[in-house]
Amino acid sequence: MRILLLGGTGFIGRHVAARLLSEGHALVLAVKEPERARRRFPQAEAQVETMAIDLARDTDPAAWLPRLAGIDAVVNAAGLLRGAGIDAVHRDGPAALYTACARLGVRRVIHISAAGADDAAGTDYARSKAAAEAWLRGRDDLDWLILRPSLVYHQGSYGGTSLMRGLAGLPGCVALPGDGAMAFHPIHAEDLAAGIAECLQRPALRHRVFEPGGPERLSLREMVLAWRAWLDLPPAPVLCLPMRLLHLAGWLGDRLGSGPISQTSLRQLQHGAAGDASTWLQTIQHPHLRFADALALQPSHTAERWQARLYFLRPLARAALVLLWLLSGLIGLLAEPSATAPVRALLGLPEVAHAPLLYAFCVLDIGLALALLRRWGDAFARAAMQAAVVLGYSLVLSIAQPDLWLEPLGPLLKNLPILVLILVDAAWEEDR
Repeated sequence: MRILLLGGTGFIGRHVAARLLSEGHALVLAVKEPERARRRFPQAEAQVETMAIDLARDTDPAAWLPRLAGIDAVVNAAGLLRGAGIDAVHRDGPAALYTACARLGVRRVIHISAAGADDAAGTDYARSKAAAEAWLRGRDDLDWLILRPSLVYHQGSYGGTSLMRGLAGLPGCVALPGDGAMAFHPIHAEDLAAGIAECLQRPALRHRVFEPGGPERLSLREMVLAWRAWLDLPPAPVLCLPMRLLHLAGWLGDRLGSGPISQTSLRQLQHGAAGDASTWLQTIQHPHLRFADALALQPSHTAERWQARLYFLRPLARAALVLLWLLSGLIGLLAEPSATAPVRALLGLPEVAHAPLLYAFCVLDIGLALALLRRWGDAFARAAMQAAVVLGYSLVLSIAQPDLWLEPLGPLLKNLPILVLILVDAAWEEDR
């Protein structure tokens, strides 16, 4: 079977792709970055093709018709939690694809949505997901299945599971949103992938909505405590965080665009993501792991402990760099232009260049702060720009005022850990 897989480089999509490849299927990975997708599966080059798409733009069925040549089935694992274009990615793009499928007779469509994706959740994420489901349910010319999984977990993590591990890995306590009573039917990513592969082999399964989940219903508190034990961290008291405080943090994260907590994730959490896994478990023949058994089969390593411990340090480190550049620029605007005298003298500039030189440095620093804050461009390009500025400042000042290296408070020595922090911030930019 030749399968078109959307979202094949995402957390769920990677496991689905690996399972389908292991069963001998040929895959066409429809992604925004084909070269990156090819690197994911070097061992299966003969089975994997890549195709450049953009669901936010490919909202016309005509764009999909030539891409469906030779395709037997479509699995859509693409999605966004927040951000511009969420309606197109969740509803308009898939609707165009599925319309093209109907025109060409590609009847088998598996659409991966999410538990709790309905209008009552009050988020753009849930609303757009629900709209896509409603559109697909009205198509009798497709053999569709809609899957609304509860929490999907694995030894690796992304999104909600990374947040939960971060809460579990805090030093001295285990933090929980509210009372931690929110319920889930956690499903292992490989069990979900196996279930999807089984659905593709059972054409009689059609026009059904499943809520994939594991064999047990667990609270957030139970899972976070289990993850702390799995991470081999000592027991710690539970700290229940007020939801109002978390929503404030989520609001800030949304404004910054890269916070560890978003209002969407909090509202979805409060709305509920347990679903009803009973029909899925009765229908799918593949056995599903219990949460504790899955953790026992895949013991944690240093990488998982690092990720949990660093989860909340990561945004703090970026915030520190943003403040460094922002305050450096703003303070410079309040300084006397003569502060640039050593640099001006070194560069051989006339006295009238005092103010323009100072303001140029200030604009540069504030620009770097904004680039970091909004995550403009490539992470290592941003790091290279920051490092170049730090090294440039350090070199010029070393020549103009070499005694700064011997100052008791080490004004230039502090640039060394700043350089390291810049590189670390770029290194952990990738979170998928």
